[in-house]
Amino acid sequence: MTLKLYAHPFSSYCQKVLTALYENGTPFELRKLAHDDPQVMAEFAALWPIKRFPLLVDGSRTVMEATVIIEYLGLVYPGPVRLLPAAPLAALEVRAMDRFFDNYISTPQQKIVFDSMRPEADRDPLGVADARAMLDTAYGWLNDVMAEREWAAGDHFSLADCGAAPFLFYADWTHRIGPAYPHVLAYRKRLLARPSFARAVDEARPYRSYFPLGAPDRD
Repeated sequence: MTLKLYAHPFSSYCQKVLTALYENGTPFELRKLAHDDPQVMAEFAALWPIKRFPLLVDGSRTVMEATVIIEYLGLVYPGPVRLLPAAPLAALEVRAMDRFFDNYISTPQQKIVFDSMRPEADRDPLGVADARAMLDTAYGWLNDVMAEREWAAGDHFSLADCGAAPFLFYADWTHRIGPAYPHVLAYRKRLLARPSFARAVDEARPYRSYFPLGAPDRD
């Protein structure tokens, strides 16, 4: 039975899962979420009333949350690239880095973007300042970590890199990763060169006008 992924190509969390799928050449059907396709939107809402994407459907099973989807794929549809190591401590390091990118790169980045979409009177300048400070702190920590690593958890591309790729991609658009963080910039460049993520980026190009802060003319 064909896997179905309810997702949008421009979403960072969807790109996280798409990168994992492309890494292993896992066949799936993209059910693209778009307001001009009410049938797909209705299917999605019926499957997952919380309506947060991506959502994976495998027969009668629905799997929500990007990290859990990637772990599920590794268990049920393993491919040549193992995105979560078998060794428990190595797997724990991957999961720790995955949580770092979710909580300290993606969350503050999205805070800034979502705030820009509010009416002027409803904006939260203090919250945005805190989010920018968090990103600077996270960039600094990551810069030290990546000084001695090729990928997020060491020598091998993993689940953590699937998340790091889109989150650092959009974070640099939102709060520029400056020259003070050369190892983060070099890591971001390696992620963009990874064929699986490069494919996700290319598929999202038609939607760049959606970026609320204005997509820069690069990447």
